[in-house]
Amino acid sequence: MLELPETTTLAAQLLETVVGSTVEAVFTPTKLHKFCFFHPEAALFEQKIKGAKIDGAESFGIIAEMSFDNGMKLCVNDGVNLRLYKSAEVPDSYQLLIRLQGGKSLIFSVGMYGGISLHDDSYDNKFYWASKDAISMFSDAFRALFDKRVLESKPNLSAKAFLATEQRFPGIGNGVLQDILFEAGIHPKRKIAALSKEEKNKLRQAIISVLKEMIRLGGRDTEKDLFDRPGGYVTLMSKNTVGKPCARCGSVIVKESYMGGSIYYCPGCQK
Repeated sequence: MLELPETTTLAAQLLETVVGSTVEAVFTPTKLHKFCFFHPEAALFEQKIKGAKIDGAESFGIIAEMSFDNGMKLCVNDGVNLRLYKSAEVPDSYQLLIRLQGGKSLIFSVGMYGGISLHDDSYDNKFYWASKDAISMFSDAFRALFDKRVLESKPNLSAKAFLATEQRFPGIGNGVLQDILFEAGIHPKRKIAALSKEEKNKLRQAIISVLKEMIRLGGRDTEKDLFDRPGGYVTLMSKNTVGKPCARCGSVIVKESYMGGSIYYCPGCQK
């Protein structure tokens, strides 16, 4: 699933590869996906962007977005796989295909769920604007935001829930939080209210340092980029490492079901 490191990487790659390209044609889904949500309906995409030129790309939170010279913007959220094909050979199955002049194609597909939206900057979606308006984790204002979120937290709120629910920190999801908590030495089930001042500071610092490293290396190795390549950041706590020894203490990395998803942790480093 796309989280901040992946959306940041996608936007940078789109800037490098497709900005300046003109939309030649748009193809609707080859196979309907029950949990692929279009805004507006996919059949309207071509009339809105055919002939338009891609003039920008950016990312914020769980959103990667392209802009066109006719004022339209196309964004994808955390469940969409976006790939660039440089030849006429494209997959047989997709939710959306945008063919660009010069032979390139952008392919949009969805695994479990995802949203593909075309709008003129008046998009009425709370998750979009939560990401768009969010304070950057890398800004000077983040410390005050983090402290505010801690003070607002209910006594029984776990570390995982604190990071990944209610859009407290758009761009942090159940993927990146695993390594953030490992870096901070905090178990995913620990209650935020029970953390010491030092632990809270370590958690805030881990958010910044881990995300910066993930972005620097082009996303996580559990996700793929615009060119269908795994990210360069080697995850420490993920499906790739469960059952293996922790690189720091040697304890076997554990996977558990928690809050409707999975958590990965080191029982030695994260008591």
